[in-house]
Order: sequence, then structure tokens, then C-alpha cells
Amino acid sequence: MSIKHLPWPHFLNLRLLANTPRAFKGVLVSWVVSFLALPWLELGWGQTALVAGVTLGVLLQATAVFISLVYAWGLSRAFWTATVVLVLAWSSEALGVATGWPFGAYTYTDQLQPQLAGVPLLIPLAWLMMLPPAWAIAVHITGARHGLAFVGLSAAAFTAWDLFLDPQMVAWGLWQWASPGGYFGIPWLNYAGWLLVSALITMVARPPTGPVRPLILVYTLTWLLEMSGLILFWGLFGPALVGGLGMGSLIWLAWKEPEGKRI
Repeated sequence: MSIKHLPWPHFLNLRLLANTPRAFKGVLVSWVVSFLALPWLELGWGQTALVAGVTLGVLLQATAVFISLVYAWGLSRAFWTATVVLVLAWSSEALGVATGWPFGAYTYTDQLQPQLAGVPLLIPLAWLMMLPPAWAIAVHITGARHGLAFVGLSAAAFTAWDLFLDPQMVAWGLWQWASPGGYFGIPWLNYAGWLLVSALITMVARPPTGPVRPLILVYTLTWLLEMSGLILFWGLFGPALVGGLGMGSLIWLAWKEPEGKRI
């Protein structure tokens, strides 16, 4: 098979972003730069600078995602969807911190501030920055924006990101588990909780059409940055391999969809 016949990831072609807002492209580039700066921030200025870099990265990525939603849906629909995600994500995290359900018994350290009911306000923004990209992956693969297949694949795409995230954040001292579990110290119950909560939020939010390709780009860049960072700088080879396979397999499925099925 020649190179030109390979299933090239069309949504990685930056020309596809030509019709997206300039603000989206600017924030997207700023987010990538902030992520690449994380290891150097820690090396030069220690844990405090690392936490500041994490905070900035989440804010930038969430902003890029929100801009994309506004551009596709309008401000009122994007604002409603973001509110649903933020409120339900914070509620599930507050319930988890207070009761140990549905994620297992865990607590956030005091490094991420401010906090409400023991949950850093940055955490719901992290849900917002990755759940719409997970919806985009599900739309691109299933061709649907509702139904069990869409909801299930959205939850799987979102939870696959946590195969990177939880081991990384625990290693950085941002949260901790009462009883470390079988996935590189993370309890398996945590992943069942992620699947359940992200599926419920998706059903309540009922995301409408698009935007697909810009958000798949966000999902793909997250995969590349997380995998390379965990390998090259943080020494978390196991989570890098498993998370790389988890998110990467879904991205590959999106890549291989026939052109006629692309949304």
C-alpha cells in the first residue's frame, strides 16, 4: 500500500482549521506551548511553578474547547452545555470526596486552589476541556449524536484520558487515594466511576451537531502530549503505554472511518 492510500488523519490537517475562529487557534497554540513548558517550569522553579503551569494549561484548553462550542452552537447553547458539565462534574467530585463513591476513597491535596467542598474548582474545568473532545471522537466513529453507542463511546473516550491523568496527578502530589489500587496505584473503581459519570453527563447535556474536527484535534494533541511527556520527562512508562493504547486506539478508529462517514 502506498503512502497516499494510507488512512491519513484528515482532521490533523491544519487547513481544516481555516474556518475556525482566530481566537480558537491562538488559544490552542498557547495551550500546547504551556503543556510543553511544564517540565521546564518544574526544573527551573519547582513544584509551585508546575502547579501554576497545570492551572494555566487547563484554563487554556477549556477556553479553546468552549470557543469551538460557541462557534458551532451559539453562545447560549454552549453556555448551557458548559454549565451542565461544570455543575455535574463538580457535584460528582464533591460526592466522591465526601463518600468515596463512585470513584473510590480519595482526597485532593491543598496544592490546587481555590477549592469548594474539598474539590479544586479547576477540576470541573478539566472535565469541560476533555468531554466535548470525547463527544467528537464518538460522533466521528459512530456517525450518531445520541443513543447508547454514542454515549458509551463518549464515556470510553473520556475515561481513556484518565489512564494517563490519574497516575500523573498522583505522582505530582495533587491528589491521593486512601487505598492505592491495581492500576499503577489507582483503584479500578475509579475508572468505573469515570465511565458512569461521563455517560450520565453526556445524556443530560445532549450535545447537538458539531464541532467535530477541531475537537478531535484537541483530543489527538492531548494524546500526543500526555504520552510523550510521561515517557520523556516523568518516567511513567506504564501509564504512558496503556493510556497511549487506550486513547490512540480510539483516534485510530476515527482515522480509519471511510470518507463518506466523516461528520
